[in-house]
Amino acid sequence: MLDSDAAIVTRDLTVGYPGPVRFDAVRGLDLVVRPGELVGVVGETGAGKSTLARVLAGRAARKAGERGPRVVGGSVSVLGLRAERPGRAASRVLGTQVGYLPQHAGRTLTPGLTVAENVTQPLFEHDRRFDRREAGARAAELVDAVQLPLGILSRYPWELSAGQRQRVAIARSLVLRPNLWIADEPTSSVDVATRGPVLDTLLELHAERVFSAVIVSHDAAVMHRTTHRVVVLHRGVMIAAGTAESVLADPIHPYVRGLRDDYFLRTGAISVPAGR
Repeated sequence: MLDSDAAIVTRDLTVGYPGPVRFDAVRGLDLVVRPGELVGVVGETGAGKSTLARVLAGRAARKAGERGPRVVGGSVSVLGLRAERPGRAASRVLGTQVGYLPQHAGRTLTPGLTVAENVTQPLFEHDRRFDRREAGARAAELVDAVQLPLGILSRYPWELSAGQRQRVAIARSLVLRPNLWIADEPTSSVDVATRGPVLDTLLELHAERVFSAVIVSHDAAVMHRTTHRVVVLHRGVMIAAGTAESVLADPIHPYVRGLRDDYFLRTGAISVPAGR
């Protein structure tokens, strides 16, 4: 497959935060995400995962003085568009074709809007004349998909638990039916009993709609359950890549060994099973 056909291509990508002393959060990353592929990005706090997610979602700073991560080296192509400093036209396309679930997404819901209004908000931001009946149907479909009762549609975020708000945010990030989904810790705040069904639902949605996805997590068990391939970041540098089972089965870097031990502790497994 040609790189031009890929959902994401990064070449020697370096992403930094300009200032009196520039800090590079991601350094020299080469990554290709194929159409329909689920790729996990795993690493500890400060590894550069959320920074990378923002850039891949088209949220890189576009000019000097603008807040946020800035591509300071290499290149990044998202759905065939240059995403280092996307212009207005590219930003519009990325805004409709890339679904973005930021870190702590449940906290980003608008308090004065109902769940239904929060979920459908992206539809009307991109098209104020979007059919309201169709919007309501999409909201109901996605709320049901993330394991929430339909009665929740008329409630407000402040009436929900943290885990319920997170699942509403997942629904909102998918309402535009994106070709690419960037999800930063999608199961954050979701209770253990619900986490598995939510992940299974995301896999079902992926199977139905065949979108590409980059899923960020610190949890190797989530990576093993949901992704075709994982990339491990440590202090902004890729230290391992491959299927989750291959990475965990033969850890070389001390951090990857810690991931393997944590996986065994969380799952109770004594060996890494074959993946998806």
